[in-house]
Amino acid sequence: MNKQTAGIHHITAIVGHPQKNVDFYAGVLGLRLVKQTVNFDDPETYHFYFGNEGGQPGTIMTFFPWANAYRGQVGAGQVGITSFAIPIGSMGFWRERLAKFDVAFTELSRFGEEYLEFDDPHGLHLELVEREAGEINTWTFGGVTPEVAIKGFGGATLLSAQPERTAELLEQVMGLEFVGQQGDLRRYRSIADIGNVIDVKMTPVARGTMGVGTVHHIAWRAQDDADQREWQDYVADKGYGVTPVQDRNYFNAVYFREHGEILFEIATDPPGFAHDETPETMGTALKLPAQYEQYRAQLEQTLIPFEVRSLEKGGEQ
Repeated sequence: MNKQTAGIHHITAIVGHPQKNVDFYAGVLGLRLVKQTVNFDDPETYHFYFGNEGGQPGTIMTFFPWANAYRGQVGAGQVGITSFAIPIGSMGFWRERLAKFDVAFTELSRFGEEYLEFDDPHGLHLELVEREAGEINTWTFGGVTPEVAIKGFGGATLLSAQPERTAELLEQVMGLEFVGQQGDLRRYRSIADIGNVIDVKMTPVARGTMGVGTVHHIAWRAQDDADQREWQDYVADKGYGVTPVQDRNYFNAVYFREHGEILFEIATDPPGFAHDETPETMGTALKLPAQYEQYRAQLEQTLIPFEVRSLEKGGEQ
């Protein structure tokens, strides 16, 4: 049996103050906060999900905001750069928008594509790339309209402690296709039209340390629970230690750490984010998993208040 993942389901990172996180990803980048919940393993920490209007897999960037926590170090064993896809012809808009909000950026070319590369307020490395493929994001917020809005993930650059082993895993286990190599980057592509391009840096880098400004894990798509069970067996048969299925309310998840020390997750596309809220109200209320509902009053006192707000400039309303 050979398996192929459609591509990235979500990417989860650790950041600092929740208001700064929301201001940047909603206020500056124009993404929709599709879910506010808590870290299932640490309920006094938020878990934010940002994506397109419908919160589809392949568009979801998620965050654990730890205010006043220690900074991490981006390096081997992590996603080094998270790439977002934007519509063809929208790069000029994004140059102006990043400049408006005093976000420094650099421009570079890779595999025949032009990129804007920049950091978020907590040090996560991000980039924008124009892509024809992928559905238009119909969400409008803070001056970001569907004609220019981020569609979802363009992909990611992986920093591995064993790049050859990671590259082999992407091709031989995850079912991605080798595209080519430019410099020390090796490129792979999945079968989806979004969240589908993965670059692996083939030269060694210093090992990363987990903390604010680093990616915690990258999740790959499974069609449903049956497909995920096949993935669980398939990955185990390939010699990786894979976890039991974890219920994450909006998807089910299994995890394994690949040989390059990057934490991989395989997450189901369903049920999605509208099963405990309507599509229109997603992200507007704190949603708790059943085991924490009895602690709602306590958690609402502990969690730092924030608001999704349209920004004029530099984080000010």
